[in-house]
Amino acid sequence: MSPEVQRLYREVRESDIRFRQIAENIQDIFFLTDTHYSRMFYVSPAYERIWGRPVASAYQDPLSWTEAIHPDDVERIRSEIKWDARGSRNGRFEFRILRPDGAVRWILARTFFIAAAGGSQARVAGICTDITERKEAEARIQQLNRVHAVLSGINSLIVRVKDRCQLLKESCRLAVEKGQFRFAWCAWMEAGAAQFRRVAWSGDSEEFAGLLRKSATAGTTPATLVQAALASQLPAISEDIHTDPRVEAYRPEIIGRGYQSIAALPLVVDGKSVGCLVLAAAEKGFFNEGELRLLIELAGDISFALDHIEKAERLNYLAYYDELTGIANRTFFHERLSIHVQSAARTGRKLALVVTQIERFESIAETLGRSAADHLIRELAARLTQCVGDPDAVARVGPDAFAAVIPDITDEAQVAHAIEVWWPQWLGAAFKVEDDELHLAANAGIALTPVDGNDSDTLLRHAEAALKKAKATGDRHLFYTQHLSEHSSERLTLESRLRRALENEEFQIHYQPKVDLETRRVTGVEALLRWQNPDIGLVQPSQFIPLMEETGIIVDVGAWALRQACRDRSRWLELGFKAPRVAVNVSTVQLRRNDFVQMVKSVLSTTGDEPGIEFEVTESLIMQDAADNIAKLHAVRDLGVKIAIDDFGTGYSSLGYLTKLPVQVLKIDRSFVTSMLDDPRSMTLVSTIISLAHALRLEVVAEGVESEEQAKILRLVRCDQMQGYLVGRPLPFDDITTVLTRHRS
Repeated sequence: MSPEVQRLYREVRESDIRFRQIAENIQDIFFLTDTHYSRMFYVSPAYERIWGRPVASAYQDPLSWTEAIHPDDVERIRSEIKWDARGSRNGRFEFRILRPDGAVRWILARTFFIAAAGGSQARVAGICTDITERKEAEARIQQLNRVHAVLSGINSLIVRVKDRCQLLKESCRLAVEKGQFRFAWCAWMEAGAAQFRRVAWSGDSEEFAGLLRKSATAGTTPATLVQAALASQLPAISEDIHTDPRVEAYRPEIIGRGYQSIAALPLVVDGKSVGCLVLAAAEKGFFNEGELRLLIELAGDISFALDHIEKAERLNYLAYYDELTGIANRTFFHERLSIHVQSAARTGRKLALVVTQIERFESIAETLGRSAADHLIRELAARLTQCVGDPDAVARVGPDAFAAVIPDITDEAQVAHAIEVWWPQWLGAAFKVEDDELHLAANAGIALTPVDGNDSDTLLRHAEAALKKAKATGDRHLFYTQHLSEHSSERLTLESRLRRALENEEFQIHYQPKVDLETRRVTGVEALLRWQNPDIGLVQPSQFIPLMEETGIIVDVGAWALRQACRDRSRWLELGFKAPRVAVNVSTVQLRRNDFVQMVKSVLSTTGDEPGIEFEVTESLIMQDAADNIAKLHAVRDLGVKIAIDDFGTGYSSLGYLTKLPVQVLKIDRSFVTSMLDDPRSMTLVSTIISLAHALRLEVVAEGVESEEQAKILRLVRCDQMQGYLVGRPLPFDDITTVLTRHRS
């Protein structure tokens, strides 16, 4: 062999060694074949690792590698190889193979055409790369992108959808269209319901949706997939539908429809399972860990949307309906009343608005408790609705007040007749509260269109004015008149002036003396509130004190009066007088307040050791909440304050309470003093009160004494003190100081 041939042989051999070193050490398969794939010139060892088949088989049958192609890809790849062999271009193929061990691998094959040169045969070189990990990653990303698309859609629904049914339907549609699930089912269980009330689905099976609903609340053992999810509040996944006992109830339907995986995701609101989202897929193992995390988030978003809708519905309900009774509230009734008024105006007909309020309901509620009071209100609303006959014509317009519309009336007599029919049906039968039976009464105010108003505001205002008058007069029902409106306007003006009076120091204290009946010495004075208004002059107490009690202004004014009385008594002491005790009237509103005792303590802290103050309270005031009021009076007596019962004999208290009350003084009402000279019964009553008081070691003061003859009789029956115009009228501080100076002399 010539040296030249030997050199060429060595070069070819070295080149072959380098080629094999490269081909046999790379991870990809390298092969070389003819253009018809009928002869295999070379296959790298990586073929055995990736294909799981011996390299020799590829040499024996160059197309044997195609036997491993996945059944779903084989036709496509064989077609592409034949087409590629007819041309001279490079090729690129992606397909799956099934290894002998059952594993599925993704392959990327790239072929390169090598043209013939110098009489040699054309060939095809190729590289096959295992891209399984990349394809699985892409599949995971695609899968997660699908769920992200559904999540995005659900979040958009939360903003724009206000209806629960629409939310469920749209959620199912998004799961199928965006999430590429074969089937989606979503259901909501109403509060307190035993089964799903709202169900939606999307996909290929309405029948399967009905089957899921039926099985979800059936008492099956073991629990179905949906039941398991609801009970545990965790996702319930079935990856093997052929053996999973939780799909036993509908296994044939799942298999028949080609579902391979199914998941039930609970919808949880406020810690309670309220619904379920069911998703079905055609692939096994569809619900991997990453997807499941997103699906749990998806179920959470739907739960949030359901909670949002429920709260919105609740707020909307509370905006228009009374929560306790379920009938319209004042706001909604106002709107309905406007519609009724407009309708009556268009048709030329009249209507009546009736506003009614239960008598003494606040006192009943305090006695029975809030729960019993709520029960009464519900029963009152139900009965009234039944009487009226139209739930849309009834409303609760106050804590113990209701309103009703009577349409198509002709005159007041027709309205009065309707009310006379309602009342026995509404209030005739006793109301059962626990073991008690209560009989309730009510007053009503009535306003008519168009005479009393052509709009809902005016009509409601006038009906309430009539109700207020009915309560004051004791009438069962009262029709509105113009006089009531004028009176209400005057009261509003007076109330506004009263609120400014305290700031502008318009109130004064006048003092009326009390004297000993034997010696006629001054033993005390009663502090009486007066109002000197710069615009209207001196206002009588009967005009403004009831209004102050009604509006609550009496609380601040009463505290001011007590402070002023303490200051004036301190000034008398500074002048060297033996200052008399000062009696201050206490109203119902003041005594009811929780801070009453603390207020008194705060005021008296500035008066020294001996406050010299006496509180006058009426017996009817004490009896309104006897236990609580007696406790408060004991507390203020411990502060050095004397307690006197004013207007004794006019209330309804039990004489037995006199032994419990921390009382030192009884004041006989002026009505008995005035009539005792002409009415023997009044004389007997005055004498009895004095004897009773002395038996209980109480002082007795007679009010309203205007004549010496009255004083003589009172002294004979051993009354201790008297007060009235015979002794002296109420006087300002300077004038009463002059009187005290004269008496001291």
